[in-house]
Amino acid sequence: MNEPSKEDGHSPDAAAPLGFTWTGPRQGHFAAAPAPLDAPAGLAARPGRAQVTLDWAPVPGAIGYLVHRADTPEGPFQPLDHHGGDTVFAVPHAPYADTQVEAGRARWYAVAAVPDADTVGPLSAAVAAAPEAAGEAVVAVTVDAARAAGPLHRPWRPMIGSEHLSHMLSTDRTGGRPIGEELTEALRIAHDELGVAAVRAHAILGDDLGTYREVDGKPVHDFSGIDRVYDRLLGIGLRPVVELAYMPRDLARDPDHTSFFYKGVSSPPKDWDRWAELVRDLTQHLVDRYGRDEVRDHWAFEVWNEPNLEYFWSGDAAEYLRLYDTAVRSVRSVDPGLRVGGPATAAVGWVDDLLAHTQKTGAPLDFVSTHLYGSPPLDLRPALARHGREDAAIWWTEWGVHPRLSNPVAESVYAAAFLAKGMRSAAGRVDALSWWVASDHFEELGRPSRLLHGGFGLLTVGNLRKPRFWACKLLERLGPEELRVELDGDGAGGLVEAWGSRDPGDGRVAVALWNVTLDQTRSTGEPLLDRSVRLRVEGLAAPAYELRHLRVDLERSNIAAVWEAMSGGADWPDDAQWAALGEANRLEELEPARRVGAGGGVVELAFDLPMPSVSLVELVPAGGDTG
Repeated sequence: MNEPSKEDGHSPDAAAPLGFTWTGPRQGHFAAAPAPLDAPAGLAARPGRAQVTLDWAPVPGAIGYLVHRADTPEGPFQPLDHHGGDTVFAVPHAPYADTQVEAGRARWYAVAAVPDADTVGPLSAAVAAAPEAAGEAVVAVTVDAARAAGPLHRPWRPMIGSEHLSHMLSTDRTGGRPIGEELTEALRIAHDELGVAAVRAHAILGDDLGTYREVDGKPVHDFSGIDRVYDRLLGIGLRPVVELAYMPRDLARDPDHTSFFYKGVSSPPKDWDRWAELVRDLTQHLVDRYGRDEVRDHWAFEVWNEPNLEYFWSGDAAEYLRLYDTAVRSVRSVDPGLRVGGPATAAVGWVDDLLAHTQKTGAPLDFVSTHLYGSPPLDLRPALARHGREDAAIWWTEWGVHPRLSNPVAESVYAAAFLAKGMRSAAGRVDALSWWVASDHFEELGRPSRLLHGGFGLLTVGNLRKPRFWACKLLERLGPEELRVELDGDGAGGLVEAWGSRDPGDGRVAVALWNVTLDQTRSTGEPLLDRSVRLRVEGLAAPAYELRHLRVDLERSNIAAVWEAMSGGADWPDDAQWAALGEANRLEELEPARRVGAGGGVVELAFDLPMPSVSLVELVPAGGDTG
């Protein structure tokens, strides 16, 4: 069955230039649009085996670039769709590998710069390239262990997404597993093993927590349900991003406009003063209960979720701005140091609009938040600069490989390599890149019907680690200092990427490498896109190292392959199968650990890197001879 997406409930209009699909009043700007940008210069196309890698010069003011292709130099040029399920086809930077190709067939490419979600600049001059059908496909990777490029940024650490947090209190079972207990444990695993600091989730104002009701026409606030949720969250070391949504039914203007299986009310308030009082009283309660310094220093308040989609907001854009202004005034009335932000939109919508609004009105904005799936996050720094808000943080409070549940890509090794690619792209320019979500204990569109159902989680029901969990775990194993890395060869930078690191405390060098295309039609693998890697680590200080090579690929660290081999088509494991899956739920090595010499301060390795796959090569000083 074709499952609905998070954006379900809308019949898409014709795609806008970036590929966005909107309905009704959601399309376009409600503030002045930025001027189109110049066309990118220096577009070059490098053909390789089963791919063409494109490179171009950055354009000042661009948040991303839209790659176009045509069959002839005259066009028509059409944007390349990654088939990632979202409506955004733009990428944040070069290089870009086109793998939707035919060997020997020349195509013409052009690139446009985009300043925001609705504006596309002129196309660059076109260039042609024809991919190859065969040939030696090698990527050389050189890491200088003696030259640190600065601290290694970890954009996965600030936060992760979760199903509504009252789900932690559930005593029901899914697949025979306890929902609340396992969701809580999944969030603890994200904290303990991935370094995650906070959780962003929907519906903290939902009626299941009894936050607001009206008795004889008068509002009654009860925050005891929220206390139970947040007490449990803090008990495992995590803080909340307080998403101020959805509207309590008794306060809603449109109480029957609901979202999801649990029917969150996605309506403006019927009484704006009572909305202001609810937000103010909740904020004051949190400060009183958990401490002013705790909430000021470690919490944040985000106004609503995806109001640019009619499914999540029955009001119009002006009413969202009123909701934002009212909420942030109420939060800041409790303490002017509390962090507030938005617009928490789908598909990079309304970012410039909220920036322009707060610039005009002076409303506080400590962070800009938006969402994206199927592509690395765009570069919003130019948008902030246009409005004089360089001080605001950039939070992608939802990000993932695909926005649709029940998509097989969710369980795949492809998703692991995609996660690595996106996190590396975001490092240094994004303050938080929040994977949506931690656990497959998730009921937005109904509870899971089987173990491998295409869930959004890094962990399955039963808290088995999916390949993408292991990819994030490998990135977390990188050292605190980033090292300079150079890549050269067929698919370097577009398919194959590397992230080098060192730990000055113990001299350990760790290099993460992955091979992935953004083209999800190749997500199950493509032998012609596999690459051979020649890794050279220079500038090593010790005479010998213990070498360990960890790998996520179709055969290793892939719990989906283990379950498919043992299940015989079953929906859920039995007790013996759960035990066997637990034993198999581990990060595996490409080869046994061994000792290597570092003559002249150099270690060289050669290995295959399939598409998709992720590797982590670790070198730990051993001292002495290699033996």
